[in-house]
Amino acid sequence: MHIVDGALSLPVVAGGAVVAAGGVALGLRSLTMEKIPAAGVLSATFFVASLIHVPIGPSSVHLIMNGLAGLVLGWAAFPALFIGLLLQAVFFGFGGLTVLGVNTLNIALPAVIVYYLCRRGIAARSPAVAAGWGALGGGLAIALTTLLVAFALALSGDEYIPAAKLVFFAHVPVMAVEAALTGAAVLLAHRVKPELFDALSEAEKEATS
Repeated sequence: MHIVDGALSLPVVAGGAVVAAGGVALGLRSLTMEKIPAAGVLSATFFVASLIHVPIGPSSVHLIMNGLAGLVLGWAAFPALFIGLLLQAVFFGFGGLTVLGVNTLNIALPAVIVYYLCRRGIAARSPAVAAGWGALGGGLAIALTTLLVAFALALSGDEYIPAAKLVFFAHVPVMAVEAALTGAAVLLAHRVKPELFDALSEAEKEATS
């Protein structure tokens, strides 16, 4: 899911960097003291999960867990995922520094979208209902990420269109796995810390008011 240095045109790289910078700025504004521990854990979760690549045909796929990050952090998912991507680029060469903005946008923006679409659902009193919304958010975040990656590639040249299609279809199994993992995580949170999502939502309201 990481786009590498040199794969994108300059306008796409520049545009992605500008939008990602705005997202990180908004995320830092909403990163309250209550969210910092969760942001650290979810940034580490993303960092470790996306290091494990599974070969599928000529490509490879990996987990991202950006849906869970978005459901818990909201806009704060931007800086949390940015840090994970930065460390991966510096220490392992995944993606690259010039495309860091585009990669951040592709992974963090779906997390924020999922937050707004599913935040009421995961706050439901019924753990089963909340888990269902969590699963929807987890799968949807991957689907949106693959579409953004494909769009960035397609904007950079017609020669990337076959690769853009491959990115989407190769990640269909990942969508199912992430849906299951995110749903299970939300279910567990409702059982052991049912106030988690309500507390974080209240903190975000105070931070942005």
